[in-house]
Amino acid sequence: MNATNAKLDECNNEERVEPTEFKQIVRSLRYLYNNIPDMCFAISIISRFMNDPRKSHLTTAKRILRYVKGTLKLGLLFPTASKEGKAKLVGYSYSEWCGDRMDRRSTSCHLFKFNDVAISWCTKKQPVTIISSCEVEYIAGTFAACQAIWLDNVMKELNYEVEKPLKLKIDNRSAINLAKNPIVYGRSKHIETRFHFVREQVTKGMI
Repeated sequence: MNATNAKLDECNNEERVEPTEFKQIVRSLRYLYNNIPDMCFAISIISRFMNDPRKSHLTTAKRILRYVKGTLKLGLLFPTASKEGKAKLVGYSYSEWCGDRMDRRSTSCHLFKFNDVAISWCTKKQPVTIISSCEVEYIAGTFAACQAIWLDNVMKELNYEVEKPLKLKIDNRSAINLAKNPIVYGRSKHIETRFHFVREQVTKGMI
């Protein structure tokens, strides 16, 4: 199995494993992921199977432990100041279309860097089932836009002036065009109104 692209489901045809051991591993990893952003998604996936863990779930959890052991010396270093004057806040948005094998929901991911250092990250399953990759990326961009506005307000409270407009990099050309285009056309007719927040912020020149 390719560990990088492994897809987990309930694995009902596999043998059960000791649930206490599995839960202890997962809970320990969940404690760690506040400081290790690149583990968040993998840990959130195995956390879904704590009630009835199978052999594949335990194998994946042990792979994550091996990853932790091999990356103990890595970390995030925060610069004391920006060399160019104004601070830079850059966000990256991505989504995995229909990545969950059980309910076919997509997962939104975003990461924000402050002066090239990661300060905020999130992976979250989307609340709706989407029929196109454009809509999936657009909704992921909306979640990231909300986080960008919140981070900008935090920076203001800390007396940091962040470059405007805020940069949000979305991994889909159609979703970017949809955010810039005020006309709702066929590609966006299934998107709920609340997800057009990102378009509003682009129109205002904030993002």
